[in-house]
Amino acid sequence: MALFEDAYGSPAELANILDLGLEMLFYVEEGAFSQRELQRVAGALRDINGVLKA
Repeated sequence: MALFEDAYGSPAELANILDLGLEMLFYVEEGAFSQRELQRVAGALRDINGVLKA
């Protein structure tokens, strides 16, 4: 859990990023989200994946 808190500030912030990621999967099209928003979601998913594989 410390990894997520260090990277995202709090579990609630991580949850907000993941919620945004779910929305992106449904509505992603050019110009819908900033490159930075997409990168933050991808990073969060990568971190979760790493913890789950450990």
